[in-house]
Amino acid sequence: MTQTANGLAFTRQPNTNPKSDAERAAILANPGFGDYFTDHTAVVDFTIDANGQGGWGNARIEPYGPIAMDPAAAVLHYGQEIFEGLKAYRHADGSVWSFRPEANAARFNTSARRLALPELPEEVFIESLRQLVAADQAWVPSGDGEALYLRPFMIATEAFLGVRPAREVSYRVIASPAGNYFGGELKPVSIWLSTSYARAGEGGTGEAKCGGNYAASLAAQMEAEAQGCKQVLFLDPFNDNAIEELGGMNIFFVFRDGRLVTPALNGHILHGITRSSVMQLAADRGLKVEERKITIDEWRTGVASGEITEAFACGTAAVITPIGELKTAEGTIASPGSGAGEVTMAIREQLLGIQTGAVEDLHGWLTRLV
Repeated sequence: MTQTANGLAFTRQPNTNPKSDAERAAILANPGFGDYFTDHTAVVDFTIDANGQGGWGNARIEPYGPIAMDPAAAVLHYGQEIFEGLKAYRHADGSVWSFRPEANAARFNTSARRLALPELPEEVFIESLRQLVAADQAWVPSGDGEALYLRPFMIATEAFLGVRPAREVSYRVIASPAGNYFGGELKPVSIWLSTSYARAGEGGTGEAKCGGNYAASLAAQMEAEAQGCKQVLFLDPFNDNAIEELGGMNIFFVFRDGRLVTPALNGHILHGITRSSVMQLAADRGLKVEERKITIDEWRTGVASGEITEAFACGTAAVITPIGELKTAEGTIASPGSGAGEVTMAIREQLLGIQTGAVEDLHGWLTRLV
């Protein structure tokens, strides 16, 4: 049992039927992304009565497995849920670290407020990661570009059909060994421009990391895949077709004069933690970072004139991925050269180096888990 700063004590129930060493080794040899899961999960329950009495409790590590849930659970009917995504990295000395988990905890609570879910104390969020990684540290891979992906999430479990915030909620963390998000060696990806769908709208849940946003992107993602593309780009059709973000990543443009431009946060765009880290590292390198409106027409003309020299996407899962081309119904916008530009790769290598302990962490972004 481990005491947290918030006063919750995590108990541990070991999995009596974990994967064997051989099974785990076979999985870690080719983990893919999101295909396999570790032996345990972290859980904290929230219960509050009609008078507002109660709160978080029953923190525990238990065997990974199905969740027993009433068919009337609120999450199944009204989608009251949120999630996060971050990674645990094994360093050369065998220790395991996470990258800016306090930022994930803060964003998790921003999402909770928007979905009318209870906020989780930051120290409980981080301790849940520590506890799960401690139980499943043998699952943290050490290969190049590999990590243990951590998925904290919160779901409304109260059984009722009235439309109000649930009074029973479950916070959980699961973990999955992860390789390259797009599979194999890093290559520039093709992006499809969606003009039929929008990812989020004014006053909606665009800034929250909730499943509904991703479900709404799937039809557009299928359209992208039909065009031979890995991801889909969304625009704001009510604002000069301003570029917003991809289905699961933020986007950046490198200009010939040393500027790094990314769409300004506007209530529709997720506050990406990798996004903000890229902006800091770019500024450290002397690049002028701009958060502003950038339209699809500016992308097209910028590439044609040579003003835009690189484009890349970023997010926790894929880290930084160069964009090779944007396919549209009117034609293709191809990135100059191979698409894997010098600035893109330099920032990617620096960011990965910090995360894995190979490059000095000058900003205090790393937190040791084990």
